[in-house]
Amino acid sequence: MTHPTTIATTVALVIDDEPQIRRLLRVTLEANGYAVLDAATGQDGIVQAAQGRPEIILLDLGLPDLDGVEVLKRIREWSRVPVIILSVRDREGDKIAALDAGADDFVTKPFSSGELLARLRTALRRSQPQPAGAIFRAGKIEVDLAARVVRKAGVEIKLTPTEYALLRLLVVHAGKVLTHRQLLTEVWGPNAVEQTHYLRVHIAHLREKLEDDAARPKFIHTEPAVGYRAMEAEM
Repeated sequence: MTHPTTIATTVALVIDDEPQIRRLLRVTLEANGYAVLDAATGQDGIVQAAQGRPEIILLDLGLPDLDGVEVLKRIREWSRVPVIILSVRDREGDKIAALDAGADDFVTKPFSSGELLARLRTALRRSQPQPAGAIFRAGKIEVDLAARVVRKAGVEIKLTPTEYALLRLLVVHAGKVLTHRQLLTEVWGPNAVEQTHYLRVHIAHLREKLEDDAARPKFIHTEPAVGYRAMEAEM
């Protein structure tokens, strides 16, 4: 006797107080193979994040009971599930606050369905555990995280310890925006969070060594006034 094959469905949680947005996202996501949970308040969203065990969360910032960043902080106390912020707020400060609080991405309303689905796929790929000693490859760049060796087009590139620490952080989170504060804290420590010139100098050095044209970088992208994002790894 044969049994039907069970296809795993990705569960997405939408936390947004606008009924029309929740309906739009439900239709879009279900049409693309997602199972959808939704919540109209921050508190209900936190409960559903705990009980429904979603694999990705779409979170609005302007909720009626709790600010979206506060909801994110509470979820991050116990979960690393990917969270994409959906918001009409487009100020740099709002984006930085959300990313610093642990958001994986920030999409400004209105948005296209195609862009949103692409962001979801990217966030879900990044959430998959990587094998120890994995080698990161993107374009001409190869980073052997176990051996701490960096190559461009097969030729080893010599980096300083600080340059390597910065590059490693970017490639481990490839495709995700890392804010200036996150990078400075991880590489130089919490007392360096205002020293953005450290970043500018070392990013410039990395680009000179890794990019074909440092003035038109393809591997390390700048998110103006927010931070940097490394090119996604090749699948």
